[in-house]
Amino acid sequence: MIERQQVQRYRVQAQQLDRESGTIADTAALDLGVQDTGPDGALWGLEVRGVDTAGLGAAAEHHDDLVWFWTLRGAPHCYRRADAPQVAAAVAPWSEADAAKRIFDASKPLKDAGIPVLDALDAVAGQMRTIVKEPMVKGEMSTRLHEAMPEPYQRYCRSCDAVHLYEMPFRLSAVRAGLELLPDTSPPVLQPMPGFTVADAYADRLDPVRAYLHLLGPATHKQVAEYVDAPVREVKAHWPADAVEVTVDDGAEGETRWMLEADLPALQAAEASGTRLLGPYDLYLQARDRATLVTDPAKVKALWPVLGRPGAVLVDGGIAGVWRPRKSGKKFTVTVEPWRDLEAPECKAIEAEAEKLAAFRGVALTSLDYTA
Repeated sequence: MIERQQVQRYRVQAQQLDRESGTIADTAALDLGVQDTGPDGALWGLEVRGVDTAGLGAAAEHHDDLVWFWTLRGAPHCYRRADAPQVAAAVAPWSEADAAKRIFDASKPLKDAGIPVLDALDAVAGQMRTIVKEPMVKGEMSTRLHEAMPEPYQRYCRSCDAVHLYEMPFRLSAVRAGLELLPDTSPPVLQPMPGFTVADAYADRLDPVRAYLHLLGPATHKQVAEYVDAPVREVKAHWPADAVEVTVDDGAEGETRWMLEADLPALQAAEASGTRLLGPYDLYLQARDRATLVTDPAKVKALWPVLGRPGAVLVDGGIAGVWRPRKSGKKFTVTVEPWRDLEAPECKAIEAEAEKLAAFRGVALTSLDYTA
């Protein structure tokens, strides 16, 4: 029986949230992709894992070592640039049924028109390659695609009061077309990667199932499927042969989950120390077993609201509260809502992380406030 706290400690170590320094090359989270949502997105996710990100953000339109794509769940993720062709292969749907699930309601008009979803994604990608020859704003590319693609690919968008491509085929086709997202652009800007081709295969470490089990294990088939946004049966068909069963204490009889056999010793011996201010979409918070991290339903709702997620205060492997930043002019404030009494050394460590966040944002920390 593996205790919940032990799973937390293992994930902290596997995701390298306990290290003080590291490089892009040796950052394990980049195997699964670091989600880039909000101002404290991918680069802050690397920063809290010990990577010096100075000069990787808005100061440069792109960086030689990193690349941004729309991938799993259509979300923007950051990867190693050297891995780009293999990443494109690793995040591609495994089958027609998988592709249909990943694009949601966009699959029905394609099916009604007799167009296989995988063929549709390739068709959109082909048009994207034809259209985008230099950096292009998403809206312009959408207009050009609207002119080029037939009716089954398009829908009326009430918020835009216009007809354009369904969103998920648009996003999932971009990586197939070799289009990277320029970081820190809003609206998004995409540009072609010269000479890009999707790899025929990918390294085991980039396999999203294996990477999830390594970084967010132990996990069930359903939890991995929810993260990848694929049917459970497809995840089971791609389940690693070296995944072994473990029982995780869920407060009742225990839940059977799986993890990679090679990671068992690390799970059993895991220790965690240190303090981090995790961004709202940090990989640690992306696990689909939220009750493993937070058991109180009210706190679950506070950490993962429908809109306006806060960040999490990670202390010695456990979530000790939530935090929110506020910038007004030259003032930058971090507000922390602790979920338990914090010791003086813990508060000092939180202050140091808030100072690091302010420096990351290029401002001075005005104040660190605690709320009840």
